[in-house]
Amino acid sequence: MSQPRGPLSQLRRGHEELVLGLLRKHGPLSRGELGKRCGLSRTTLYDILAELVATGAVVTATSQEAPRGRGRPAETLTLNPDAGQAIGIDFARRALHVAAVNLAHEVVGSASEPHDAGLPWKERVELAVRLVGSLTGTRTGAGALRLGALDAIGVGVVGVVGSQHAGDEEAAPHPVQVLLRERFGVPVLLDNNTRLAALGESIWGAAAGGQDVLYLRLSHGVGGGLVVGGSLHRGAYGLSGEFGHITVEPGGARCDCGGTGCLETVASIRAVLDAFRAAGGRAADVAELVKAVRAGDRTALTLLDGVGARIGEVLAALCNAIGPSVIVIGGELAETGPALVEPIERALHDHVMPVSRHRVSLRRATLGEVAGALGGIALVLHESPLLSRYPAGPDLAEDPIPDKESR
Repeated sequence: MSQPRGPLSQLRRGHEELVLGLLRKHGPLSRGELGKRCGLSRTTLYDILAELVATGAVVTATSQEAPRGRGRPAETLTLNPDAGQAIGIDFARRALHVAAVNLAHEVVGSASEPHDAGLPWKERVELAVRLVGSLTGTRTGAGALRLGALDAIGVGVVGVVGSQHAGDEEAAPHPVQVLLRERFGVPVLLDNNTRLAALGESIWGAAAGGQDVLYLRLSHGVGGGLVVGGSLHRGAYGLSGEFGHITVEPGGARCDCGGTGCLETVASIRAVLDAFRAAGGRAADVAELVKAVRAGDRTALTLLDGVGARIGEVLAALCNAIGPSVIVIGGELAETGPALVEPIERALHDHVMPVSRHRVSLRRATLGEVAGALGGIALVLHESPLLSRYPAGPDLAEDPIPDKESR
């Protein structure tokens, strides 16, 4: 059944998140200790705890030792690490990545599988269901995922994702939202997968703790994400982070966006591999390009030096406009390492404002291919300060599955 979303429901959810946050930060606590730390009235706290225990989010821990003569030990409560809560799915162009966390916000597991770029949405969702199923049987120190305890699924997709909370009349439910909602029966929150990767890296990865972060992903497409003033920036109609469509070669190659000479026509996987082969190199994929780089192939090194310079120039312009303290480079092409990163850094140094040259930190992404899926989980949990100005949705505009009570 759909949950109410009025002010009282939001207030109650806030109280629940406060209690869960205290247990996550401090470990097992007695009801009295929770009361001192949370500031809620005894009645409200006990009501919240009763609900959390009933849903399995909180369980009784081992009783604390009490001094002799002081009566029975105080019962302590702790997060239940075996109760599943959130799944994140990244529907990339040619692969699918899934990650899951439990109610303690510990990563239960992750899984990935490549697929053809033209695979229909229905088959992609079936693949996602299978990968999620593989996680339900995965047991780690963090426990195993239980599908019955899912609250929501956070999903990243390629391309522009408009806000259904900003009056965007064209923001109809995405096919993947409808299909996943039918399979799992929970809300499906959607955003651009690269922006979600930026969120993931800013919470758990290379930019953790950063208040102003610029993330650039060099993959089959080129895109990014921004954290501005400690909040994920979506922009009007969800159009933030389209760095791949900044012109670097006026009158250059035609881009899929309809423009010409975009950064994506120079720095995407296809563009780089095509240029390498045109120059006489041999590489069917990024892995073979990486091998060529490590073998000292001059063609590969020269090509990446030029690509890196273009990327660095774009990043310098963005830095001058936005002023980030951290730049994170992710995506498969980042696996070429210093051959690409060093020319990026040189060009960034040469073109950024002098006052910023020693204040901007350029870093490699650390979360790998599941960054977008982890960002989807963050979207579901909605507890990071980075999401303080992010819409509470976007969920399905209309629930495609009627409540059983209303049938």
